[in-house]
Amino acid sequence: MSVSPFLVGSAPDRVSFDRRELSAILTVYGRMVAAGEWRDYAIDAARDAAVFSIFRRTAEHPIYRVEKRPKLAARQGAYSVIGLDGRILKRGKDLATVLRVFDAKLIRIVDGDA
Repeated sequence: MSVSPFLVGSAPDRVSFDRRELSAILTVYGRMVAAGEWRDYAIDAARDAAVFSIFRRTAEHPIYRVEKRPKLAARQGAYSVIGLDGRILKRGKDLATVLRVFDAKLIRIVDGDA
């Protein structure tokens, strides 16, 4: 039996959301589910990005994607919200700020203007 050494400082093989990030995303997701707008989600972890995809119905394309791309952290920011058509709706270094793009939509839903 051989022991493989733990590599200190090695890059992770996949990007993923940490507990704090996932909690912030799921808080917004839960509010939109309660409002009846969203129904399902998927989480993907790849070498260059972690993606939280949001679906209106299970068998559709995602209506929004929340992406974390650490390589963009120094430039535009690691986090972005992308719409169904591929447009970047909000991008930044702080996830909470980026997720505020959904606040206006939730207000319209609650007020009945959706």
